[in-house]
Amino acid sequence: MRHYEVTFIVDPVLSGDEVKSAATHIQNELKNFGATLVSVDEIGLKQLAYPIKKRSSGVYYCLEFGCISAEWLTKFELNLKRDERLLRFLTVKLDKYGIKYNDDKRNGRIGKRKTEEAAPVVEPAPKPVVVDLDEAEAEVEI
Repeated sequence: MRHYEVTFIVDPVLSGDEVKSAATHIQNELKNFGATLVSVDEIGLKQLAYPIKKRSSGVYYCLEFGCISAEWLTKFELNLKRDERLLRFLTVKLDKYGIKYNDDKRNGRIGKRKTEEAAPVVEPAPKPVVVDLDEAEAEVEI
């Protein structure tokens, strides 16, 4: 079985429901072509590195899927090009290392964030002691 990953950016001007319907439309299209979805990752709203169609941000999605034959992939990408709700997309074939990396990432073995409990506790610095030099000299006689 071949594994692929498609990452696409949805136009942020759309409402939340329209953004989700665009993602579900692409998922349903993959299922109609006979692909099995491995994972769906909604990355969320991110800033773009450069403007695309006069937009400076976009809603990112990443879908990992597997299929036996990839003859339909050109038709699928043509449908993505025609979808006006999408700013960009990228389809990548995963090798065995990419499949293992994505599996480890999903299971929490890679990219774990530190919890607040594990963060070191920083104690405030002690307050400085102010000493009047005249009084200090009077107490200490040599």
